[in-house]
Amino acid sequence: MNFEKRDIILIVGLFFFMLGLIPFMAPFYAAFIVIIMYFGIKFYVANRKKAIKKDVGEGICAECGSSIFNKKCPNCDSVRE
Repeated sequence: MNFEKRDIILIVGLFFFMLGLIPFMAPFYAAFIVIIMYFGIKFYVANRKKAIKKDVGEGICAECGSSIFNKKCPNCDSVRE
């Protein structure tokens, strides 16, 4: 999990969320909840990126939209041959 530019937006949003929680609970608990939310979101995004990368493979065929493996489309290249 490396730090990216859009993480600043996430941190600012979670900071405002923490400020909204402070009137209802102690600041320690609000900070704890926000820290758990930060790492939970980072973990979810990393897993989602990995799943999308696995699903796409080497790319997507422009004609039929299926995943390309071994530089060939399983649908279009079998029809052409």
